[in-house]
Amino acid sequence: MSSILKLEDDDQERELEFELEYQLSLTVEQRFRMMFQKSMEMAEMLVRNGHRKPFEIIKRQ
Repeated sequence: MSSILKLEDDDQERELEFELEYQLSLTVEQRFRMMFQKSMEMAEMLVRNGHRKPFEIIKRQ
C-alpha cells in the first residue's frame, strides 16, 4: 500500500524526497510498467482532447 504525503505548506524538498523514497521502493520492472502505463494514458488523453497524430506524407515510388 502506498503512503500519502500531507503537508501544511508547500515544501518542494520534502515532496521530492517523498517521491524518491517511493520510486526506490519499487522494482525496476514496476517502474518501467508504471512509466509505460502513464505514457499510454497521456497518449489517450491527447487523442480525446483533439491532439491526434499528425498526418503522414506517403512517398510514391
